[in-house]
Amino acid sequence: MKKRILIVEDEDKLRRILELQLLDSGFDVVKAGSAEEALPLIDRADMILTDLKLPGMTGIEMLQLIRRQDTVVPVIVMTAFGTVENAVDAMKAGAADFLLKPFSLDHLTTVVNKALEIRSLRDENRRLKEELGRKYQWDNVVGRSPAMQQIFGTILRVAPTRATVLLAGESGVGKDLIARCIHFHSPRKDRPFVKINCTAIPENLMESELFGYEKGAFTGANFSKPGKFEQADTGTVMLDEIGDVPNNIQVKLLRILQEREFERLGSNKTQHIDVRVVAATNRDLRAALEDGTFREDLYYRLNVVPIEIPPLRERREDIPYLAGHFVERFAPEMGGRVTGITDAAIEKLLQYSWPGNVRELENVIERSMVMALREKLDASDIRLDMNLRTRPVVSNGGAEPALPEGMSLDQFEQELIKNALKKADGNKSQAARLLGLTRNALRYRLTQMGIES
Repeated sequence: MKKRILIVEDEDKLRRILELQLLDSGFDVVKAGSAEEALPLIDRADMILTDLKLPGMTGIEMLQLIRRQDTVVPVIVMTAFGTVENAVDAMKAGAADFLLKPFSLDHLTTVVNKALEIRSLRDENRRLKEELGRKYQWDNVVGRSPAMQQIFGTILRVAPTRATVLLAGESGVGKDLIARCIHFHSPRKDRPFVKINCTAIPENLMESELFGYEKGAFTGANFSKPGKFEQADTGTVMLDEIGDVPNNIQVKLLRILQEREFERLGSNKTQHIDVRVVAATNRDLRAALEDGTFREDLYYRLNVVPIEIPPLRERREDIPYLAGHFVERFAPEMGGRVTGITDAAIEKLLQYSWPGNVRELENVIERSMVMALREKLDASDIRLDMNLRTRPVVSNGGAEPALPEGMSLDQFEQELIKNALKKADGNKSQAARLLGLTRNALRYRLTQMGIES
């Protein structure tokens, strides 16, 4: 659709010239000879082009009235009295731009296009922020189980504060989603949210990535670069997989949490920042404390508000709601071909062990919807990855699970791991999937067994 420009100009001849130029440039035009005449037309305009000096209410007064009404339409002010004071007054009042008469018609078109482009970008940015905010409202973070309701209550209490939060739980339970919920329900919701995946950054680059560096700090540092914490200033940092951070970086993180200060790599200048830290881990940090791989003082600084997110197999009552939520979310992407899920399909989902947790359920629903031939997902449509079974247990007469005779729990676990590695031809990622573990959790157990290499 054509953009509509409202011209507010008391001089008939100039108003007509402006109209013809804008019509020729592809715009719709509405006109007014005074501010009073223009005010009822504002809601119909995508942009306003107004003279500064008008009979009755001036252009500045009209602009101030528009801004008090919270109208976001951009206003370009024209004047033959082109002093710096006039320009400053217009911009302070909220003008998008300022045109000094006489001006060329080509310049007018350029300024109008620029103002409309800026408005379009602002509208898009506002729309994306609204969508992002909706994504982390409670109706999109699904959980009807008592455990999840308790977590939601904790989020509501902790979000308005700047307290550090430690999220614990297996991979795929939704730690990232909960961290973003905390951010988007906090006073920092309009400030940056920076996620740092601690396992994705090589150890030799972690310091420069987190804290930045100065030009010449190392070979190839041809310019200064801010780190992740600087980028998140006044916002929130999510430290994902915090249990895998090396010891020398743990010391610097402790200083961030205690003193809110750091230095860039290659600099002696101390910088102060205001960040809220949400850490996440799928490791047992208490075990890491015992084996000396995680600092005790950092643990207690992170563990101000602990939130343990249970695995999906321990809150199966959430599965029907999660499945329905994912069907509803993916339906538009599938062209509305699949619009629901049957009770039989839900029952099949309830029987599965979900080693990959909510993330695996989401993938299963999406995969099943892609391949489904019906309007509703049925049990036969549910495509589970049967390589992702939970670890087997030895049955004792079909009753309670028991260990093989003469074998300790540690020995049984080691035997399971060895068998999984053999089945996966030594591929640790595949072996971890067979066992229902993360790769880091498997690596930790292999280290304990002395067979990491």
